[in-house]
Amino acid sequence: MNHHKNARLTFEARRILVSRTIHEGLPVREAAKAQGVSPRTAYKWLRRYREEGEAGLLDRSSRPKRSPRRIPDQLRAQVAHLRQQHWPYHAIAHRVGVSKSTVARILKAQGLNRLSALEPKPPPRRFEVEAPGVLLHLDTKKLARFRRPGHRVTGNRRQASPKAGYAFVFAAVDAHSRLAYVETRENERKESAVAFLLAALRHYRRLGIRVRAVMTDNARIFQSKKFQRVLRWLGIQHKTTPPYTPRVNGKVERFIRTLLNEWAYAHAYRSSDERNAHLPEWLHYYNWHRPHSSLKNKAPVSRLGVRVNNVVRLHI
Repeated sequence: MNHHKNARLTFEARRILVSRTIHEGLPVREAAKAQGVSPRTAYKWLRRYREEGEAGLLDRSSRPKRSPRRIPDQLRAQVAHLRQQHWPYHAIAHRVGVSKSTVARILKAQGLNRLSALEPKPPPRRFEVEAPGVLLHLDTKKLARFRRPGHRVTGNRRQASPKAGYAFVFAAVDAHSRLAYVETRENERKESAVAFLLAALRHYRRLGIRVRAVMTDNARIFQSKKFQRVLRWLGIQHKTTPPYTPRVNGKVERFIRTLLNEWAYAHAYRSSDERNAHLPEWLHYYNWHRPHSSLKNKAPVSRLGVRVNNVVRLHI
């Protein structure tokens, strides 16, 4: 048990108190004074030691032996059952004969106070495309630039890089192989989105992957006329996620979280330029060496059929 900071007697201090009185023959009042407690407290621990031995010196639960006003378990179960049938608080209170606040307290303890908790969670929808290039997930992430380490490293929030601005990470993930491509750009405009799309398509093309469709959220840069025109010109289908459902684009969302944990925030970089310089090395490791749990702990490149000693591996 964790004792509060002003506790006079811990388990070891109680043993010392007992030892001084029983084994060393020190009067109880003097032993209590030495420990900074009252004689009444000293006598209490001596009595427990004589009755139970050292086990009597351990902390006991402060829970009362009897709670006459405690809500019966049967009543709690009845309140929960009615709530699961979507009964409102006032109806439950009238039915079981307790106050509305009591119903609220019972339901909060059981995690049934919100209506969303009553609806069964939809089963996860996992889809697997049949080949590389069938679908490419795209997304962006904003990262702060810095000229010196910030509070994540130093712990000092005053040591910042004022007016350093932001860098924008563009990420693409192939839905079949999980092969990723990442670039950092100066802004999040439609021109940057188009430039990244073309660079990503060239990257996958060098690996023998022809992209047939891309999936994005409904951000303006992906809905711009210029971005749409390039997709039509290349004959690539554009799929968008439904509003407020980022899980549909979950493969790239999850990849970005991995990217932040293992690249952006994994080291104490001296500047954002040093962080950017480390990106190609990490991306190569992710695509060619890092085990992926959804691929049976194989690297994403394993789904391309590229041999391990292929020359492409050394230059991508």
